[in-house]
Amino acid sequence: MLLVLGVVELYRAGLVRFNYPDRERFPVWGIDVSHHQGEIDWPAVKQSGLAFAFIKATEGATHADTRFVENWKGAGEAGLARGAYHFFTFCMDGEAQAENFLRVAPRDAELPPAVDVEFSGNCKGWESAEAIRAELEVFLARVEAGLGRKATVYFTREAARKILEGRIHGHPRWPRSIFGEPDDAWTFWQYADNARLAGIRGAVDLDLFRGSRADFDVVVREPAR
Repeated sequence: MLLVLGVVELYRAGLVRFNYPDRERFPVWGIDVSHHQGEIDWPAVKQSGLAFAFIKATEGATHADTRFVENWKGAGEAGLARGAYHFFTFCMDGEAQAENFLRVAPRDAELPPAVDVEFSGNCKGWESAEAIRAELEVFLARVEAGLGRKATVYFTREAARKILEGRIHGHPRWPRSIFGEPDDAWTFWQYADNARLAGIRGAVDLDLFRGSRADFDVVVREPAR
C-alpha cells in the first residue's frame, strides 16, 4: 500500500508517468492549456522545445475561456503554432456551440480548430448518445464552413466507445491515451496529463504530432498578415 501511495504522489508531482515517447520518432511536441494553468510564461514554455499549443477558446453555447486572449497572444509571440479548441457540451445545441466558438476562435490560427469530446466535466442531463452525435455533427459542419478547415476531434477512450465510433472519418484524430500509444490512426496524441514545464505553475497536458517536422509544416497554415 505504501508503495502504491508513493507512486501516486510521484505521478501527481509529475516525476513519473506512463508514456515516454521516442523524441526521434516523434520530433514535434506540444501542450494544451486553458485558464486552469493560470498565467503562463510562454517564452519559457517555448524554450522547453515545444512546437505547438492547443488553447481552450470556448465551452458550450455561451462560455469563453477567461485566459484565451492572453494565451493566444503569448503563444503566438513566443513562436508556437496555435490551435483553438472548444469543449463540447452534451446538453446543448450544436449550432449554438459552433456560433460561440466562431465568435472567439481567431482566423489566424496556424493549426486546425479542435473540439474536445469527453464525459469528464460534462453535463449529466444529456438525452442519448445518438443525440450527442447528431449535435456534434452539426457543430463540426458549421465550424468547418466558418473557418474553411477540417476540425480535429479530441476524445477519451470512453467517448470513442460510446459516441464517436465510426462517426469521425475524415477528421484529424487527437486521442487521450496516458497508458500507451493509441491503436487507431491519429494525428495528435495527448500522452500525459501531469507534466511540469518551465513557465507553468502546476500540471499541464503534453501532446505530440504524428510525423516529421516536414509533415507538421504541411499541417500548419501561415497566418494571414
